[in-house]
Amino acid sequence: MSDLAARITELEIKLGFAEDLIDTLNGTVFRQQEQIDLLQSQLTELYRRMREAEGQERRDPGEEIPPHY
Repeated sequence: MSDLAARITELEIKLGFAEDLIDTLNGTVFRQQEQIDLLQSQLTELYRRMREAEGQERRDPGEEIPPHY
């Protein structure tokens, strides 16, 4: 095998590994973005519920009956 052919083979091998790594990283980034989107929607829903609860009548904790009664 000539020196040029050996160099081309080495580059093809490295390219194959690089493509595999890129595919793996793309999958990881995709899953992380899905998790970020889910967390963002949960945070938005939590914020909405918090704002709704602020508008409701506030009770004095001292007036509530303890759970064992």
